[in-house]
Amino acid sequence: MTPEGNPPAAHATPHLAVVLNPNAGNGLALHAWPRLERELQARHLSHELIREASGGAALARLRALPAGTAVMAVGGDGTVGALLPALVGTGRPLAVVPLGTGNDFAGLLGLRPGAFAEALDRLNYQPRAVDALRVTIRQGDGAGRTHLLLNGLGMGFDSDVTANMDRAPARLRGFARYAWSAVATIRQLKLTHVTVTADGRTLYAGPSGIVAVMNGTRYGGGFMISPDSDLRDGRVNVVAGADMNRRQLTDLMLRVLRGRHLKHPRVHTCAAQQVTVRWDAPVRVHLDGDLHGRVTELHVETLPGAVQLLNA
Repeated sequence: MTPEGNPPAAHATPHLAVVLNPNAGNGLALHAWPRLERELQARHLSHELIREASGGAALARLRALPAGTAVMAVGGDGTVGALLPALVGTGRPLAVVPLGTGNDFAGLLGLRPGAFAEALDRLNYQPRAVDALRVTIRQGDGAGRTHLLLNGLGMGFDSDVTANMDRAPARLRGFARYAWSAVATIRQLKLTHVTVTADGRTLYAGPSGIVAVMNGTRYGGGFMISPDSDLRDGRVNVVAGADMNRRQLTDLMLRVLRGRHLKHPRVHTCAAQQVTVRWDAPVRVHLDGDLHGRVTELHVETLPGAVQLLNA
């Protein structure tokens, strides 16, 4: 419903390139494709399937399509992130059908894994322009690798949690899998000196075990790390933890579950258009939930209204 209480205006859905990540959700997306296909056919939605083993191969096929073709990402946050280079600045709109491990960006939109009818019915709504993030990971020679994100990134503790998720029991999914890994990672807590700069001003400098830079509100299948984030405000939100021990970190993560940590004395946060994070020693980083090795410095800038979202 709109703020006035009326249904959103109907919108003609363009031809859809349905990008299916066969590995998303440990194969869940591939298994669920026949049911999703039936829902697409029932609504007479013009579509074609793009099923590739890698995000790079899917991206190459998308770039060869006409600019007006809409993209439907079937998978998790990593699937969406891998397709962004074919969306930002191209005019190709995006629809999200969550079937990944965490589905945090979709969760922000109120989309539920497997609820295909709900996700497809929203295609009738008017598209919404949402912000994206451009992340540059600095190298020792001054050069950098650039990535595009929709949800956000984490460094330190939460990236270590992502790395440890492979050790979790196979039966655990989504939030339960992240929670198991979080408990295991707290035992290995290591602090590193960090300097966080937001729009040219130092937000925090000192020992830290965790820094998140977010466009969305949550990660890890439901941890509300940045409850004040707004996808349409043209700013990124940064959350940095200060010096703390294992007990204090455990207490903080319990607060994060409910999004009640931002006023904690050991948390430093703000919204900005640009954020730079520098570590004295390499720490792990995840980008939209996917691990990208260890870094010592990265720069994040907001790209206002860079993506047209069809089923927000």
